[in-house]
Parts: sequence; structure tokens; C-alpha cells
Amino acid sequence: MTCAWSCESVMFSFFTRLTSLRCSGRERAAPSGIRERVIRAATVLALLLPGLSLCVNAAESYAPAKNWVLPLFTKEGFRQMTARGTEARLVTAHEFEVIDLNLTVFSGDAAMRVDTILLSPAATFLPDTKTAHGDKSVRFIGEDIEASGTRWLYRHQAKKISLDGDVRVTFSAELKNLLQ
Repeated sequence: MTCAWSCESVMFSFFTRLTSLRCSGRERAAPSGIRERVIRAATVLALLLPGLSLCVNAAESYAPAKNWVLPLFTKEGFRQMTARGTEARLVTAHEFEVIDLNLTVFSGDAAMRVDTILLSPAATFLPDTKTAHGDKSVRFIGEDIEASGTRWLYRHQAKKISLDGDVRVTFSAELKNLLQ
């Protein structure tokens, strides 16, 4: 939820109008209807003020989670993925900004074998779609491959990572018949 004004600016505007009707503690003649409008505005303000304070503090109400861990499981109950970070902040109901992301992907069966590990100093993680992306560096560690780069996107369903800058890939597997 975003809000264009703060309680302080609304209160300042209200009190500025209210004090313009008083000079040195004595009433002065106000144009017709002004006093009624000020009283009506004060009543509306009194009703809206609690909502305004919620609006102003909405962005601040989600404090970052420290040493954050989010395990994700398959329908059968096996561990599929674990997302960790030294700090995570909720951006929307389905999106986290994570500092020091450590995304560990498991086999999703009873063996609970680690399939891949993804490390990044700053990333956005979307648990519903099991995707992660970021502009800073990433390190992707698989059984036979290690890749690093910047401006990246990881899609778990496709088991695919896309790297767009400073890309480095190291294969550990034997590449037969590569130069034929």
C-alpha cells in the first residue's frame, strides 16, 4: 500500500487553516461557511487519522527477517528446495528481496541428494514460481558444472539459469568427441 501524504503534512494543513480563523486568541469574522467547513474537515480528519498512520507506516511494518530460512517441499513431503539469507524483506505477498541468498535444490525424493546450489549477495526470490533473479553476481554449483555471472535468472521448473554478464562456466564432466 502506498500513500501520497503523511500524517504530519495533513495535520499541518489542518492546523494552518484552523489558526487562520483565530488571531491573538480572539475570534475574527470569518467568511460565511468557513467555520462549518473547518469543523467538518476536523471531523473527517479525526475519522481518517488512524487510517493515515497505517498508510504511512505500511512500508515500515514489514521488518526484514534476519537469518531467514524457507524450506519448500514436494507434494509427497520430500524436501525440494531451501532458500536462506542473512536478511530477507517481503516486497509483495509472493516476492522476497534476499541478502546473501543460498538456494539449495534437492532431488525431491527420499534420498534428499543436493542437486544444485545457487549463491548470490543480493537477489529476488519468488517461492510460488520457484524462480530467483538478480543484477549482482551469482554462483551456480551443480554436479558437473559451475557457472558464475551477473544479471541472472534461475527457473527451477525448467532447471535453467540464464547469465547475462561476466559469464564464466566450468565443466567437470568428461566431454567426449568434442573436437570431431
